[in-house]
Amino acid sequence: MNLALASTVVAIGMATMAMFVRMKAAKKPATAMKIIMPPIGMSTGSLMYIVPEFRLTGMEIVEAVILGMLFSILLIKTSSFEVKDQQIYVKRSKAFFFILIGLLIVRLAMKLILSATIDFGELSGMFFLLAFSMILPWRIAMYRDFKKLQKQITLTKQSA
Repeated sequence: MNLALASTVVAIGMATMAMFVRMKAAKKPATAMKIIMPPIGMSTGSLMYIVPEFRLTGMEIVEAVILGMLFSILLIKTSSFEVKDQQIYVKRSKAFFFILIGLLIVRLAMKLILSATIDFGELSGMFFLLAFSMILPWRIAMYRDFKKLQKQITLTKQSA
């Protein structure tokens, strides 16, 4: 149970950090690199699957990926950009923070319930995959929207 408690504290810390990073990021122009780096950086965590304790069954993989993709819809719907002075910024959304907190609560509740029946290593692997499956589609959608705005800005500059 100590591992479950420690991972819960880490999850709360990471969610808090994500909120502060998001607030800070909204003050600076967005770049393609800032959008694509989180899933690339996070992908290194997949090395955990080298250790047999973290490996998942096919059904666990499917469950984690589907749930992560469903959660990503909320993040995609609450993320948008705005153009200021020919630069692209992430638009602040109050709903984003409530959704992030809600997703954290749902994940923590799921972890508490599932930790009684699923081994800690497998559960860790599932929640990593869930988080990655949530972040990847969200960042792909953000990148696509960013590129559309970037193209509009370029066309506007050319026609002026």
